[in-house]
Amino acid sequence: MGLGFSIFLVAVGAVLLWAVDVSVAGVDLDALGVVLLIVGVLGAVLSLVFWSSWGGTGRREERVVRER
Repeated sequence: MGLGFSIFLVAVGAVLLWAVDVSVAGVDLDALGVVLLIVGVLGAVLSLVFWSSWGGTGRREERVVRER
């Protein structure tokens, strides 16, 4: 899951949790909003951690090879 999709999940979860005041039979929209918020935040954090470990913002090691 990428950073953009994680932010999208956080936004949808926040809207379902705090902005929607509708009751749907068989679906708890508040619980769904909380789940989407948690999944979005975890996805964003994991995306940033893996991105930095794969060379996104981390330091790079440079090697110089000398031939004789």
